[in-house]
Amino acid sequence: MSFVDEWKQLDWDDIRLSIYGKTAADVERALCKPKRDLDDFKALISPAAEPYLEQMAQQSAALTRKRFGHTVSFYIPLYLSNLCANACTYCGFSMENRIKRRTLNMAEIERECEAIKAKQFDSILLVTGEHERKVGMEYFREALPAIKSHFSYLAMEVQPLEQDEYAELKTLGLDAVMVYQETYSAPTYAQHHLRGNKMDFEYRLATPDRLAKAGIDKIGIGALIGLEEWRTDCFFAAAHLDYLERAYWQTRYSISFPRLRPCEGGLQPKSVMNDRQLVQLICAYRLFNPEVELSLSTRESAQFRDNVLPLGITTMSAESKTQPGGYADDVPELEQFAISDERPAVDVAAAVKQRGFEVVWKDWHHAYSG
Repeated sequence: MSFVDEWKQLDWDDIRLSIYGKTAADVERALCKPKRDLDDFKALISPAAEPYLEQMAQQSAALTRKRFGHTVSFYIPLYLSNLCANACTYCGFSMENRIKRRTLNMAEIERECEAIKAKQFDSILLVTGEHERKVGMEYFREALPAIKSHFSYLAMEVQPLEQDEYAELKTLGLDAVMVYQETYSAPTYAQHHLRGNKMDFEYRLATPDRLAKAGIDKIGIGALIGLEEWRTDCFFAAAHLDYLERAYWQTRYSISFPRLRPCEGGLQPKSVMNDRQLVQLICAYRLFNPEVELSLSTRESAQFRDNVLPLGITTMSAESKTQPGGYADDVPELEQFAISDERPAVDVAAAVKQRGFEVVWKDWHHAYSG
């Protein structure tokens, strides 16, 4: 049993029609409820909810303060490799793109860790292209303990693995895994994943189940906004979250909402989401689930990140580099995608503090668990 079984019961076209059929009365009903269900979420992300954005924002901010206080957690991605055995239309690391390829060795990883530690970070996200032969378990077994010795909290965003492999990596220091479905539409997924293991839609969709069964502390999910009609895709992400919390209540969850950014290959979004609609989505996720962590990356502009922070965001990246060796060497031609918020971490922290929030550089530590 996995989310794949529930996903098969959900009809994309029916859900899309249901979302676009929501009325102002449906939105008002959802806003008045103390606990919202998936049908309420449809209303909150519908076009009918756009005139209610201010009310949604106020409720979202209040719920976030009640659960998370005036804090925002900082993390930084460490790109270990841009090798990839997949051909994906939207990614700069796609095997068909003619870019320089690099995989960090242990000495280079040490230099990156030292450069990152100098920026105060204690929570790190390891990122690689999906290349199981050269950047697989053997590489992770060597790299994770070395990196964990520098940081309290270690997350990964790499190719999907088996349950026993996740369990082994947990013993080596792994705390969290981000695994984004990209799109929950199987036909659209097939259009954008042309070669490699990532073509297997259902295997990827079942990855959070394997993670939870392996006892991973936190699982991040989400859709790449722009590959498909965004409201429907984001509903499926909410349904996925709902399933996971019912099936694996001891695990923590986070949701990200990355919009397509410029990269090598230059894919244009099928569905364009403007800034107000992204604010609407952030608030809708918070109203639907007061407990879930909502993460906003440097894909978004500095001004947008600063302004939307109080409304529901709990986690942010800062001073991100999307290429291997980015912190010690800074070689931009190796990057996965272009970032938008290029401020140093200290400047992002200062902006956060100016809005009355405290920056938390450490996510969580095993010593705090019973």
